[in-house]
Amino acid sequence: MAARQVTETERGRPGRRAVLGAAMAGAGTAGLLGAGTARAAGGPGRPGGGRDRLPTPTVVAHRGASGYRPEHTLGSYQLGLDLGADIIEQDLVPTRDGHLVCRHENDITGTTDVADHPEFADRRATKSIDGVELTGWFTEDFTLAELKTLRATERIPEQRPHNTLYDGRWTVPTFDEVLEWAAERGRERGRPVWLYTETKHPSYFRSLGLGLEEPLARLLRRHRLHRANAPIFLQSFEPTSVQRLAELVDTPGVVLLGAADDRPWDFVESGDPRTVADLVTPEGLAEIAGYAHGLGPTLDLVIPRADDGSLAEPSSLVADAHRAGLLVHPYTLRNENAFLPADFQRGTDPNGYGDVFGAARAYFEAGVDGIFADHPDTALLAAEDFRG
Repeated sequence: MAARQVTETERGRPGRRAVLGAAMAGAGTAGLLGAGTARAAGGPGRPGGGRDRLPTPTVVAHRGASGYRPEHTLGSYQLGLDLGADIIEQDLVPTRDGHLVCRHENDITGTTDVADHPEFADRRATKSIDGVELTGWFTEDFTLAELKTLRATERIPEQRPHNTLYDGRWTVPTFDEVLEWAAERGRERGRPVWLYTETKHPSYFRSLGLGLEEPLARLLRRHRLHRANAPIFLQSFEPTSVQRLAELVDTPGVVLLGAADDRPWDFVESGDPRTVADLVTPEGLAEIAGYAHGLGPTLDLVIPRADDGSLAEPSSLVADAHRAGLLVHPYTLRNENAFLPADFQRGTDPNGYGDVFGAARAYFEAGVDGIFADHPDTALLAAEDFRG
């Protein structure tokens, strides 16, 4: 059974760790290293510019409350907000006519009912996306009007069969619709809805003439979210996408990091030999701090796993990132055993819930500033326990 919902009253008291300012940016920003770029002010955990504050550790609803609803739907985003998540995440991909829509991948084979639409049978294609060959249906081959005839479905129905109850209930939202939704909910709540927005496969889409950064910047300006103290983070696994955005808007940026031996795809295309391991050195972190406000590393970069799958000793990443003035918001905490470290799994059912509270505490004790979670209610309870 999932943990109970955390109420706003329960979450309202200040935590024992410092609260961080609005993206640690705004009036206190310092040290610009390029046109339009801004870097973190004051270091993690210290108030920065802006009126709004986030608790530490911050809980980000990963693709919305994706543990309970089909991901990247207005239903998933709304539930994440209702459960009390501090920030709601979106991933952006384009349509053929240049609209930004919210999908984890441009391959929509497993997240929509497109296979049930005979009128789109001839759109099925095989493509190489960031060096991986995929066969299916892709957003860049559909106009927005065509995409809106599809309905969203659960991506991993074998692991989350209860989420299939909501298959077909929602369409694929545009980012503009999400911004309107966030603005309306913000007015109802009397405080902003924070968002965490990722550009997906930006180099690939740029090669198709469907670059993500410029239309995203236009939307941010239209919704007045282009300032350093805006309640939104912009993130990407491609550092150059974060740099491009920093040249267009002052909205805080976050560099996402995969496994230590991964190479960002923009590095692959440009011939840059560096890997994630190079980026998390003090020198690499100092460079990132020149154009970004934070890191979004995989949890295994924060605390590596031993050979038996249990947690080993924490790495120096959090401390090193904090010294560089960068926030650390790792991904992804999930309730199911299959996703948890071996020492926090319970029972033999991979889809059963393990000791997610114990796992969360281990990551919080490692000093992270926040965490992405598929089940934000349990992450919020864990964060409340940690704050004491």
